[in-house]
Amino acid sequence: MAIIAIFDQPGMTQAQYEQVSNKVNGDRGLVKQPADWPVPGLISHTSAPTPDGWYVADVWESEEAFRRFSEVVLPLLREAGAPEVEPKIYPVFNLVTP
Repeated sequence: MAIIAIFDQPGMTQAQYEQVSNKVNGDRGLVKQPADWPVPGLISHTSAPTPDGWYVADVWESEEAFRRFSEVVLPLLREAGAPEVEPKIYPVFNLVTP
């Protein structure tokens, strides 16, 4: 079952997001397509600045796929000095893709 994983990170900066994204992508710049992710299963990724930090919403094919990605991204977030937050995970009820 598909899930949505939400990272709402007060205090995180765009520079930190870009640093982590670059590392996730093997030092090739920002992630741009699902093939840039280090594990399979990503359906969509969205990030945006908020008034007090950074917000990321990912849709994954399964919670297991997201957990594999977490093993990669959480250490990178710590390395970048991003605030520690626990992602919120919800089962997807409705997913519309092009």
